[in-house]
Amino acid sequence: MYYPFSWMKSLLRLFGYLLIFAVAGWYLDDMMFAITLGAVTLLALNYWQLLKLNRWLWHSRKMSPPTVKGVWEHIYEGIYYLQRRNRNKRKELGELVKRFREGSEALPDAAVVVDAKANIIWCNRLARLDLGLKWPADAGRRLDNLIRHPEFIAYFHAGNFDHPIEVPAPTNPGKTFEYRIMPYGDAHLLLIARDITRVSQLEEMRKDFVANVSHELRTPLTVLQGYLELLPVDAMEDPFQAKAINEMSAQTQRMQNLVEDLLVLSRIEASSERIYENVVNMPAMFKQMEAEAQALNKEKQHTINFHVDAALKVFGVETELRSACSNLVFNAVHYTPAGGQIDVYWQARDDGARFAVVDNGEGIAQNHLARLTERFYRVDKARSRKTGGSGLGLSIVKHVLSHHNARLEITSKVGEGSEFSFLLSQELVAGT
Repeated sequence: MYYPFSWMKSLLRLFGYLLIFAVAGWYLDDMMFAITLGAVTLLALNYWQLLKLNRWLWHSRKMSPPTVKGVWEHIYEGIYYLQRRNRNKRKELGELVKRFREGSEALPDAAVVVDAKANIIWCNRLARLDLGLKWPADAGRRLDNLIRHPEFIAYFHAGNFDHPIEVPAPTNPGKTFEYRIMPYGDAHLLLIARDITRVSQLEEMRKDFVANVSHELRTPLTVLQGYLELLPVDAMEDPFQAKAINEMSAQTQRMQNLVEDLLVLSRIEASSERIYENVVNMPAMFKQMEAEAQALNKEKQHTINFHVDAALKVFGVETELRSACSNLVFNAVHYTPAGGQIDVYWQARDDGARFAVVDNGEGIAQNHLARLTERFYRVDKARSRKTGGSGLGLSIVKHVLSHHNARLEITSKVGEGSEFSFLLSQELVAGT
């Protein structure tokens, strides 16, 4: 510990020591020799203390310093104080590292830390079990040399880690891992690998179930609809029977529409068609869609205007884009009160191609907007049954846009109307 004014005491002690030699030199009538002798002796003593300090720092096993006097006592105490403080800091740091390692070992996912050159710095126990890494043998080795799946290597070197990737596990091809990479610190990367085998299996089972059930329902519904059409309907002779047959026909048709939407959704989910391989003539599509919308509009007599850029074509899957756009346009026709106005826009922008459907209908409350694309979600169930909606239209739109790297934007105010829109990126624009 540092003592105030200790340096003054040391100077006084040094002055006193030299004064003794000076007095002795004056007495012996050779003051210069005496002062020189005193300085040399003082240097020898300090050199001896330096040797003791060196031996204590590098060779002694004792933590406590040797017993000395004078200024060297303060030097030893200062060094001893710093050693104790550093030892406490190392102990705290060691405890922190220990807790970090214990926490990382408790993670339910495999975790790997790599540096800017993709060399492995650290990994937890699950990474050694699930990814086949060996620690510490694999320390310093490149991660992409140990996880050799082509999709993972392409994902890793692309450097775009906004979304995770799903690939088979390196140690067990029967398992599916979700890899997520997060940059942090000074050009370091944290890889998190999660086993999603069960989730993937359940998702595949769900898709297969929906597709199979929808396919199996189509035939009996067609048979029912055919026989209902053959039954005689005479409202004057038996009004109850006529009403029952009409209602059964309407509900059978509604079920057929639901089955068709489920099959469309299943095909979109299972689609592996590449969006960059075909150019879609969107203006021609909208011309046909306008005719269909006007035919659907005979009862409600809306004012429908299409504002279409006649030269704007895009890359994509035509059947999917047709399904998405028609769902949005026909929804506006169905749910806008009679005599309303509907505007459909297809226009080029600096950042891509934008599609929008704007109506002046009843609008949708804000608490419903986030859930509109969920399957079978309805804002007004009674109105949906009246219009024959299946509750799958916006879900189909969502999956189509996801396949085309876009997303549905919905803005609405109750009593003023709604706007449904999406933007296809500039990379998908084929010509303007």
